[in-house]
Amino acid sequence: MEKREEKQSLEEGSICGYNSLQHLLSENLKPQLYQEVSRLLLGLNCGKTLETIAVSESAKSLSSKHDFDLQAFKFSADKELLREPRVVRVGLIQNSIALPTTAPFSGQKKAIFEKLGPIIDAAGASGVNILCLQEAWMMPFAFCTREKSWCELAEPVNGESTQFLQEFACKYNMVIVSPILERDINHGETLWNTAVIIGNNGNIIGKHRKNHIPRVGDFNESTYYMEGNTGHPVFETAYGKIAVNICYGRHHPLNWLAFGLNGAEIVFNPSATVGELSEPLWPVEARNAAIANSYFVGSINRVGTEIFPNPFTSGDGKPQHSDFGHFYGSSYFSAPDASCTPSLSRYKDGLMISDMDLNLCRQMKDKWGFRMTARYELYADMLARYLKPDFEPQVITDPLLHKKSS
Repeated sequence: MEKREEKQSLEEGSICGYNSLQHLLSENLKPQLYQEVSRLLLGLNCGKTLETIAVSESAKSLSSKHDFDLQAFKFSADKELLREPRVVRVGLIQNSIALPTTAPFSGQKKAIFEKLGPIIDAAGASGVNILCLQEAWMMPFAFCTREKSWCELAEPVNGESTQFLQEFACKYNMVIVSPILERDINHGETLWNTAVIIGNNGNIIGKHRKNHIPRVGDFNESTYYMEGNTGHPVFETAYGKIAVNICYGRHHPLNWLAFGLNGAEIVFNPSATVGELSEPLWPVEARNAAIANSYFVGSINRVGTEIFPNPFTSGDGKPQHSDFGHFYGSSYFSAPDASCTPSLSRYKDGLMISDMDLNLCRQMKDKWGFRMTARYELYADMLARYLKPDFEPQVITDPLLHKKSS
């Protein structure tokens, strides 16, 4: 226990993303220099530092009572002559599990429901229109273990987790993105890693299944589910067009691109990833995607170290161990103009709220012309040739490179 507490202390004090780095710089740099460094780290929104927004006293009270991080920011867009602002308030929730992984499965799920309730209430009290939860939020991220008993936590799309959230959707007139472990009853009870889109009237708008399944380190997810079969759907909701790029899909630029081509204005990236593996990538990939595709991105990662009763190994040659590593939270928003929010806590549950004017998406398309200047016909031809068994890379070799010296 002593070693575990020491490890946790080190994790909580380490620098992750931009939050801790900004704090460190603010205390050690002159104000003018700090402002310049902050501009480079977080960008500028319409030429200005990102604004904070006030949240309701009831949300603050819930945050204090239930000990979760609460932050709120505002992305603006330039005023237009022909269009009114299209401001939507969006929320991200990150959380740790509520009971040890040795507790009865039904108790674990119920405890997570009880933990999430007050955080969702805080989002509702703050007027959040669209809320996204983390990957497989209704269970431990047990896909490292390769133990099949965890399949019992899978649910149909209209299962108890969806029903739990439908009540909040109706209560707060809120669209909710709910990433679950899905059991497809109609197709042999197959499992999928799925995001369920719940409309603001409590209806199920649709679902999207994870496109890219990792096979790296402890991520043994293909023991449970394989690549999704739903394409790159964009869901037109009462508050805007949204999509869900689940976890490992963030490492694939074409996955981000496809959601953009289908018209997404906000893309959520619900994730479960650990510090040793991906932390240097975390502040970069989603922000790049927001810039390249002219949409907003909400990045969510779970929190905490989940310890499993039976040690497991992976294909990386490391000794057997009982935990994935530390899920470092650090959820944040990115905007198409390269600005982004600071991140939520690295070790606490949290709710990140942002107002975003969706007009900024078109404004950035007009400014940069990425869609107009792209060469999709060249890319399509290259990919078509690459998929053929007789593909040969287009490499032009210097004729003198292999010439024998005379």
